[in-house]
Amino acid sequence: MKATYHKYILEFKQPSGTSRGVLKTKETWLIVISQNGKKGIGECGILRGLSADDKPDYEDRLRWTCDNIELGLEALLEKLIEFPSIQFGLEMAFKSLESNNAFELFPSKFTKGNDSIAINGLIWMGSEAFMKQQIKDKIESGFKCIKMKIGAIDFNTEITLLKSIRKTFTSKDIELRVDANGAFKPFDALEKLKTLSDLDLHSIEQPIKAGQEQEMARLCEATPLPIALDEELIGVFSVTDKEKLLQTINPQYIILKPSFVGGFAGSQHWIDIANSNKTGWWITSALESNVGLNAISQWTYTLQNTMYQGLGTGGLFTNNFESPLQVKNGKLHYNNELNWNFNL
Repeated sequence: MKATYHKYILEFKQPSGTSRGVLKTKETWLIVISQNGKKGIGECGILRGLSADDKPDYEDRLRWTCDNIELGLEALLEKLIEFPSIQFGLEMAFKSLESNNAFELFPSKFTKGNDSIAINGLIWMGSEAFMKQQIKDKIESGFKCIKMKIGAIDFNTEITLLKSIRKTFTSKDIELRVDANGAFKPFDALEKLKTLSDLDLHSIEQPIKAGQEQEMARLCEATPLPIALDEELIGVFSVTDKEKLLQTINPQYIILKPSFVGGFAGSQHWIDIANSNKTGWWITSALESNVGLNAISQWTYTLQNTMYQGLGTGGLFTNNFESPLQVKNGKLHYNNELNWNFNL
C-alpha cells in the first residue's frame, strides 16, 4: 500500500464574504492511496484561520501519514486526533479504496439517482444590492430554505433584507436561517436575537465567538430564537469534553462539518451525544472540493435527517472537479449521466 498527498487551490467564482473576511481562494489537500492496482481518494479540507489543525506542521503531518499508511486506518486515526481534516481525508480514502467505484462510498437511492437531499441556499455577505440579488436568485432557483450570513454589514440593513423576504414569503414558504460567525458581542447579542426572532427565523448559528461557554449558555437559555453551535465544536476532541460542552451550553442545535470534527466517526460522536441531550443537528460542508462534498453528501443521506442540510457549496469554484453532484430546485442530486473528472 502506498499513499501520496497533493495540494490543490480552489478558486471562487466571485469573492465570498463572511464576518471573518472575504474568500477568493480555498486551499485543500488530496490523499491518494494505491493498492493492488486500485486507488482510493480522500480530501483533507482545511480552512485556514478556522480549522483546529491549521498548524505550521500540517504538511509535515500529511507527509508522515502517507509515509506510514501501512499502519492502517484505525491506528492512524488515533495518532491524528488533533488533525481532524486529515482524519476525514483518510476515512474517505480508505472507504474509496474498498469500494467498487472510487467515488461511490455509501451506495444508496441517492447515489443511484433515485432520491435527493434537501439543502439550504447560501447567501454570502456583500453590498445590499449583491445580497438582494443572491436572495432573488436562490428563491427563483426553487430553494425553500435560505441561510444568510450576517454580521459584516450594518445590522439594520441586514434586518431590512430579511424583512423584504418575509413581506413576500412566510415561514411556511421559505425557512430562513442566519449565520453570524461569532460577530455579535455578548453584551448586546440577546437584544439582536430578539429583533431577529420577530422575523420568524428558524435559527441563528454561532451568535457570539466560540470559547465563551458561560455567555453562550446564558444566551441559549434566554434566547427567543433557536441557537446552533458551529465554531464552538472546533478543537473539542475527547468524548468527555464533547459531552461537557453540550451539557454546559445546552444549545437548541449543533452543526457538524466533518472536516472540522474528525470525519464520519467524529461527527457520529457528536450526533450520539446530541441525540441523548435532545439537541437537534444537521450536516454542513466546509468549502471542500466535490471530492469531499461527495463523501459528506453520501454519508449524510444515510443518516436520514429530514432537516435542510448545508451541502450546496459545490458550484462556488471555477476549477472544481467535475462530478455527478447537481443542485436542482433546492435539492442536491446525484446525476449518474454526469461523469467524474478527477485530474490533479
